[in-house]
Amino acid sequence: MTRTEYPWLLPSAMAGPELPGDRGRTRRTVRDWAVDLTAFLCAAGIGLATLAAIEADPTTSDTFVLVDSLIGAAACCALWLRRRWPVGLAVVLTLLATVEPVAAGALLVALFSLAVHRPFRPVALVGLGALAVAPVQPYLRPDPDTSFLASTVIGLLLILLVLSWGMIVRSRRQLVVSLRERAVRAETEAALRAEQAQRLAREDIAREMHDVLAHRLTLLSVHAGALEFRPDAPPAEVARAAGVIRDSAHEALQDLREIIGVLRGPRDGDPDGNRPQPTLATLDALVAESREAGMKVTLDNRLADSDAVPAASGRTVYRIAQEALTNARKHAPGTEVTVAVTGGPGQGITVDVRNPAPTEPFTPVPGSGQGLIGLTERATLAGGRLDHGPTPGGGFAVRAWLPWAS
Repeated sequence: MTRTEYPWLLPSAMAGPELPGDRGRTRRTVRDWAVDLTAFLCAAGIGLATLAAIEADPTTSDTFVLVDSLIGAAACCALWLRRRWPVGLAVVLTLLATVEPVAAGALLVALFSLAVHRPFRPVALVGLGALAVAPVQPYLRPDPDTSFLASTVIGLLLILLVLSWGMIVRSRRQLVVSLRERAVRAETEAALRAEQAQRLAREDIAREMHDVLAHRLTLLSVHAGALEFRPDAPPAEVARAAGVIRDSAHEALQDLREIIGVLRGPRDGDPDGNRPQPTLATLDALVAESREAGMKVTLDNRLADSDAVPAASGRTVYRIAQEALTNARKHAPGTEVTVAVTGGPGQGITVDVRNPAPTEPFTPVPGSGQGLIGLTERATLAGGRLDHGPTPGGGFAVRAWLPWAS
């Protein structure tokens, strides 16, 4: 719970958390000191008024007046302990008030403090005890100007009044504290939700940048490496590799510009430079691009109705095939890759990309494996699943299933 701006205006129970040096002792705010002083003065005023009535009775000796004065002063001074020991003080003053009318004011203050600082059970027990012994004091030391019945009724009503008032104050404080805790908890949860949303947004951006750029940059790496290790290649092959490098660099820049435009938002983005998101219809173009880069790719598209595939599922199929082709180009160059897409409405879409083990030596392209992790997350978010791993012959397979509602 956070501290308020002016804790000295609140009770110590509502002013905020305890300080390290507050443990083991009663901490009072400025308001608490003012309330304690007011309660002491009220109890002393009631005690002085009662003492004046006792002194005015000619049948009362001076010794009784002196004893009443000392006991009343001790009862009022004991009220400074009401915050630390409210139950014990209320019990002692209840017993004392049965024979000492001067302590009646201190008893009322002690009962009020008990109701404010303690739960219902001890308040009810002590309160019932105070109500039970309320007729004892008027019976033992009657007021000559007030009847026994009137004194008893007044005492009962005063006890019930201070107990009810104290419980109302306690309930209000508990309500304020619970509302404050709820507000702090809501702020904390909102901050956690905002942090989680930012993290998910960063993950989405990283996944999209990896899926979009890894394919292009892999082409650049493979063909640049081929030019580096085969400087004596025929001019036609060098020209074709240079053309692939140029086209891949251009496409990578276009993709990067598109992502940056999305990050900037629709206000600052360039709508003319944003191209439509890939779908299942662009899978043929992806395969053709891979073939132009020198890969051997076989596409087996046996979907029942390709045009009816949801856009989100088609985009996921495209990303899975793109990442699988990129990995095959990096880790198994020269092998024939098979891309099979099957399924239909109500059955789902199955994507199976396989490549055998490489048969010729090659320069490995470094990879972190984040692409397959991102594909697994993408398939899971789409409501499907994705499995990947080596095949018995030393190749590699990526198999995914995505839902397709009928």
